[in-house]
Amino acid sequence: MIGVIVPAHNEQALLADCLVALAEASQRPELEGEAVRIVVVLDDCKDGSGDIAHAHGVETLTVKARNVGIARALGADHLLAAGARWLAFTDADSRVSPGWLAAQLALDADAVCGSIAVDDWSDHPHSVRDYFRKTYKDADGHRHVHGANLGVSADAYRRAGGFPPLACSEDVALVDRLIAIGARIAWSAAPRVITSARAAARARGGFGDTLVSLAAG
Repeated sequence: MIGVIVPAHNEQALLADCLVALAEASQRPELEGEAVRIVVVLDDCKDGSGDIAHAHGVETLTVKARNVGIARALGADHLLAAGARWLAFTDADSRVSPGWLAAQLALDADAVCGSIAVDDWSDHPHSVRDYFRKTYKDADGHRHVHGANLGVSADAYRRAGGFPPLACSEDVALVDRLIAIGARIAWSAAPRVITSARAAARARGGFGDTLVSLAAG
C-alpha cells in the first residue's frame, strides 16, 4: 500500500483541488492496482477542511499542534501502522500531477525530492516571479527540498527516525537524516507538483513566507 499524507491548517479554500488531484494520481495504471490511502491531518482547523476531506472520501486525523512536523509525522505513523511501503507527502495548497506517485516509484530510490512549479503569481509583484524563474532550478539534479513534493520508503523513513517536531523546515531536517543514514535520494523533476504562492503563508519560514520576504526586500 502507498500512503499519502496531507497536513492541513484551515485549508478549505484549496483542499478540494488538492484531493481531486491526488485521487487522479492514485488511479494511474502504472500503479497496477496497488492501494493508495490518503490521510489529511487536520492541525487545529477551525474551518471546513474536515468536511471537505470527508466529502472526498479520505481519512482524517486531528491534532492541535500548529506544527507541520508533528502533523506529517502523525500521518506517517498512522499509515506505516496500516502497512504502507511508501510514503508520499504533499501540501493542502498544492496540486500533484496525474503521474506524481508513479514517477516517485519509478525512480527506484529510498527517497525522492521533487521540485515545484507555480501557476498563479497574482499575490506578488512581477519582480518576485522573475527572480524565482531565474534562480529556481526545476530540473533533475536540483537540490531543493519541498514538503509539497516528497516521497520516502517506509524502511528509510523508519531508519532515519521520521520527521522531527519542527514548525518549519521539517522536510529539510528529514532529508538531512536520510542523507546521514546513506539513503539513496533522487533529486528529480519528474514528479510534478504545482503549489500556491499565496501571500497569506501558513508557516513562518516556509515557501510562501520566503516569497513575501522577497517582495518586501
